[in-house]
Parts: sequence; structure tokens; C-alpha cells
Amino acid sequence: MTEDRSRHDRVRRHPTPGAGNSLSHWTNAKSPLRVAYNYVLVWLARIAPSLRLRRWCLRRLGATVGTGVSWGLEATPDVFWPELITLRDHAIVGYDATLLCHEFLQDEYRTGEVVVGERAMIGAGAIVLPGVEIGAGASVAANSLVTRDVPPGETVAGVPARPMRSSGDGQLAGLSRVEADETGFEGERDDSRDGEDDGSPVSTED
Repeated sequence: MTEDRSRHDRVRRHPTPGAGNSLSHWTNAKSPLRVAYNYVLVWLARIAPSLRLRRWCLRRLGATVGTGVSWGLEATPDVFWPELITLRDHAIVGYDATLLCHEFLQDEYRTGEVVVGERAMIGAGAIVLPGVEIGAGASVAANSLVTRDVPPGETVAGVPARPMRSSGDGQLAGLSRVEADETGFEGERDDSRDGEDDGSPVSTED
């Protein structure tokens, strides 16, 4: 993990000259047959009732999947470059989270690895951008957008995700009950978010 925690040094840029944006030329970037194959496995990884089957699908996609990884229901790996995903031992990717390894822009597309460290946790609905490394034991709160590296052991939340500050009693200030449940920490209740619910908990079946 780099000192400045910037993902941009690890993202590869692929210029797409000519008319149209880079997405209109996607068949030059990736074989349509391969993308179709990936899509079927991504679909299975999202809805399969068994964690073993989800891990099998991820490995067939080319992702590096460690021991005891938990991939939540409806969580989505990158469909174009899933082989750029690394999930270390006992990492958790929560319900409806998305790991992106590509960005289609106007004049270029970019690709980058996403690394989720050992025992790291990604909350429900979070999005991780290409080139991001999430350190061992780190936590990403629900519905966060992760645009930069997360150091080991740190908890981040928000859009874009930023480190959570600690309150005097050792709890995480500003973290709602739902977000605390998703990150695995107990936080202060945020009354301004009463009545909100961000989805199902991470699946733990095996």
C-alpha cells in the first residue's frame, strides 16, 4: 500500500482514439464471448445460496479468493475484468456491494486491481473503485464510495469514504446502528437516520 494511499498510480490507462466514447468501443477492449461467459458466472455469484458455490464462481471468473471468504447475496464483481480482484483470507463483501476494476471514460478506459485484505469487511451497498486496496482488518461502512486506499484496521464511511473519528468512550462517532452492524463495530446512534434501512446482513451460510 502506497504512502499517499492513491489508487491512480496503479490504474492503467488505455486510450481509445476516434469517434465515440470508450464504452462504444468496448468490444475492442474485451471479447464479447468472454464478457457473456463472465456475466453468467457473475449472475450465479450474486444469487447462489451457497458460499462455496459463490467462491467457485469467483475463482472461475479469475478472481483470487482466499480461505473463508464470504461473498454476500447480490454483491457484484467486475464483469469485464474480474481477474483483477483479490480477496484475502476471511474477507467479507456485504450484500449488494460492487467491486469495480474498470472505468469507461470519453477518450480512454482505465483498469486497476482491487485488493480486499485479510479479515477486511465491506458493508452493504458499498462501491469500490479500480486500483483501491483495502487493508487487513479494515472496514467499509454500508453505502460508501471507496475512492482511495483504506489502511489496515481503519474504518471508513461516506461518499467519498473518509476515516471515522473515534469518540471518547471508544465507539465510532457518527456511525448509525445499521452502518455499525455492517462494519462489525458498535457506533453511536444517529437520530437523523431513524427509519432508514439499507438491506440484508451479510450471508454466512456455507
